[in-house]
Amino acid sequence: HDSNQTTCLYRRFVSYMSVFFLSVSLICNHKGGSNPTKWFFNKTPQQTHKDYSMLLIAVTPENNGKYKCEQDRSTSEPYTLTVLELEPLARLSPSVGGAVMTKGDGRNLVLQADGDLKEWACFVLRGVSTFSLGLDVDEKMNRAVIFAELKEAERATFWCKRKKTDLRSNAVTLKMTALMVMLVPPAVPALQGEPVALMCVVWGGPKLEQAVFYKDSKKINSTSEGTYTIPSATQSDNGKYSCHATYRYSHISAEAAQKQGDSAAQELKVIAGPPAAVISASTNSLQCSCPHCPANCTSYHWYHTPFNDQFTRRNLTENDGFITVEDGGLYSCRRDCGKGFSRFSNNYSYTGAHTHTNMQKKKFPFSLFCCLSFLFVIYKCK
Repeated sequence: HDSNQTTCLYRRFVSYMSVFFLSVSLICNHKGGSNPTKWFFNKTPQQTHKDYSMLLIAVTPENNGKYKCEQDRSTSEPYTLTVLELEPLARLSPSVGGAVMTKGDGRNLVLQADGDLKEWACFVLRGVSTFSLGLDVDEKMNRAVIFAELKEAERATFWCKRKKTDLRSNAVTLKMTALMVMLVPPAVPALQGEPVALMCVVWGGPKLEQAVFYKDSKKINSTSEGTYTIPSATQSDNGKYSCHATYRYSHISAEAAQKQGDSAAQELKVIAGPPAAVISASTNSLQCSCPHCPANCTSYHWYHTPFNDQFTRRNLTENDGFITVEDGGLYSCRRDCGKGFSRFSNNYSYTGAHTHTNMQKKKFPFSLFCCLSFLFVIYKCK
């Protein structure tokens, strides 16, 4: 600090960290301060960040350390960020769509958490200002919904917090584009080993004749389907992706002219994520384990999701490693590690006489078997 002024480093939706899928926004001076801003991470200057705000996307333990900023020769006190590689106690996700929206658009974000959802409050960060949001709780379906819109901001980050505690959900960051063509990545970070779909979308829903995908400005794929899928994401897939679309508004006129356009580049970040729980099963007897969980992970949490509603996940009363199920639906589990959870297990699908499972979802994708009078389908459940 100099003798006349103080520079403050503010943080948004940060207390203890992390929690998987979380993004962190650090702001130098509450009202933005002046540019340029110098940022330091563990005393090392950060040349890639010169604005008054620093957005850290999908933080991992590699982001652990002390952050400082400097404006007009005035330096902030350090802020220490500590990332725990655990899932948050609540999950926030879009009901449809990805991370990019057109100006004036909006979408629902669904909040799921164990316990009473009325104890949660949700917020949005637009620029340097934080606003509270209305939370529509459906007690019967054990979920809550907030309406997410950017208003005039180019980017907005949404998250929820349990009242009177430091317990938080993951954050969902949505970005605005004024272009006709949009490259739409997932709204949450991609997990290593999981499939990732990148969509090339044109405003107004015209007939897409061709979509050419680029990674770091180099062509990687051309398709008429509009989607580029990475079957099993790794950190080598990190980068900035964009697309070029050829399309016609043939639903308006059969003689509509062919048009073309480019999207803005969007960042994809693949992270390892927390260790995952695993379900092993014998018909309706299920066992939960987590071979790579830390020693402080103690009890188990079991969940049931009806076949007809993927956003309803009911927390069961059982808290040990074994359960016997009776009701049809999707079953999953995770370990409780205190300030967070392990990753959810694979889904086990139980229908009573007929059981569907994705226990080996990489080795047996969408295979069909007939045995006696029973039909077993191995398919991938999300």
